[in-house]
Amino acid sequence: MQSYSLQKRLIVYVSIFSVMLGCVLVFAAYRIALEEMNEILDAQMQSLAERIAANHPEPTQSQIDLNQRYSEEDLFVDIWSYDDATTQLHPQDVLLQPVEKPGFYNHQTEVGLWHTYILPQETLQIQISQQNSVRQYLALELAANMFIPYAIFLPFALLALGWLIRHNFQPLNNFKSELARRKAQDLSPIHMLDYPVELAPTIQEMNQLFTRISAAQQEQRQFVADAAHELRTPLTALNLQVQILLQQFPHSDALNNLSQGVLRLQHLVNQLLSLAKQDASDSLIESDQALSLNQMTIACVEQLIQLALQKDIDLGVEQRQELNIHGQSSALHSIIYNLIDNAIKYTPKQGVINVTIFQQEQHAILQIEDSGAGIDPALFNQIRQRFYRIHNHAEIGSGLGLSIVDKATQRLGASLEFSKSASLGGLCVQVKFPMR
Repeated sequence: MQSYSLQKRLIVYVSIFSVMLGCVLVFAAYRIALEEMNEILDAQMQSLAERIAANHPEPTQSQIDLNQRYSEEDLFVDIWSYDDATTQLHPQDVLLQPVEKPGFYNHQTEVGLWHTYILPQETLQIQISQQNSVRQYLALELAANMFIPYAIFLPFALLALGWLIRHNFQPLNNFKSELARRKAQDLSPIHMLDYPVELAPTIQEMNQLFTRISAAQQEQRQFVADAAHELRTPLTALNLQVQILLQQFPHSDALNNLSQGVLRLQHLVNQLLSLAKQDASDSLIESDQALSLNQMTIACVEQLIQLALQKDIDLGVEQRQELNIHGQSSALHSIIYNLIDNAIKYTPKQGVINVTIFQQEQHAILQIEDSGAGIDPALFNQIRQRFYRIHNHAEIGSGLGLSIVDKATQRLGASLEFSKSASLGGLCVQVKFPMR
């Protein structure tokens, strides 16, 4: 089924209802006007017949022009004698046969329906007649005059009604906007006091859903953190044992391969711990603070300089100016540490890595370039995904480093961009931090 707008449907239905209500009001006004008109004109016809009877009436015949349209004031008087048969004839055949009791009668003729009051006397009969269509036209005219103001003001009323409906539906738009503004990791409850009671059941169910999702995510993060933490100690012990064996059997290919595997496994565990901390920090409130981009970069370089020296990599830092940003210290450290670590990992021996800090407009830029093989631009979006590894690459990583960086940049409101290094030929990574 196609989706529909409840607001538009309500406006259409109310508009149709208003038009139908106007038609019902016109019909009711017509019926009421006709009833009132019948009472007034019937009393007038009866009064006229009684006055004629009290003034010694003489036989007379009404003159009716069928081409003329008569009004409610036009009454036709016919007086005819019981003894004179010629007076009982009428050109339009509007006269009725003698009656015993006075009263109102309706009779159909070739020229239409007639409403008549008859007052019988001893020797003659008094008949007051009126076309029934005259009363119908008058009642319809009165009803139409009542409907004209309604029809004039109806469009304005519908516009006002549409505005009121849209205004009362605004909480739904606000609710939609609030959900749209939320980040994926924001599972805090929605305040029901800001919305009408009709939305309360929906908001309550959504809050309960947020609670269940948050609990499930917390369990997942806790499992990853616990598993990684429990693996660190035995892996460290295993690595020490392998290093002792390598000292005894330095030329054993099997031991060298085992050592490399243990190192990779240690790296994976460290990355899992970092990822678990990154996810956990989303659910915790960590206050922003002023951070020196230069000092944090130097600290990360000092932590990784030994890895660079083992591969004889020229790791240099160019600080064009001192730059400060606002954010969480753990997030900034994850960004710089993992980017430099990735650069060292994928840069060949005796390669070059340049780390540059500079300002561009209202952004503090951290740029890291390497002389490695680079990455195909078609893979720039995929390398942000967790556990994604580039095929046929010499180094085997965990596929978590850039995913951690991408998540940390989102926390700081920064942007992560990849390109080819113009000076070194490898990968160029730029992180643009907003300066507040």
